[in-house]
Amino acid sequence: MKKINIIYWISTGIFAALMLLSAIPDAVVSSDAINIMVTQLGYPKYIIPFIGIAKIIGVIVILIPGFPRLKEWAYAGLAIDLAGAIYSGLSVKPDPLMLTLAIWIVPGIISYIYFHKRLSAKQN
Repeated sequence: MKKINIIYWISTGIFAALMLLSAIPDAVVSSDAINIMVTQLGYPKYIIPFIGIAKIIGVIVILIPGFPRLKEWAYAGLAIDLAGAIYSGLSVKPDPLMLTLAIWIVPGIISYIYFHKRLSAKQN
């Protein structure tokens, strides 16, 4: 159980940090966020703070203990956000470097797998 907890918390911490670093500029509607979301990708400006705050809530949910059903939704939302970011970037400006965002998904997948391993270990 100790190994499972260590892997879970390390991967969750990395995933949460990556998502939080991308959420803060969106939540405060920074000029960089406007440049990327509005100018480059063509999204409306009003969607930027919504996405940023949603990511922050998702990060909080995956970090607090308990609430397994809510965590499922948070993991799904954060994964959809990353998939949407990759798709949007590749659709507007096909650049293989956009695929590097897929690396951000890896700690999330590991965190999700070990979240379920922790749940299984607690039930046994």
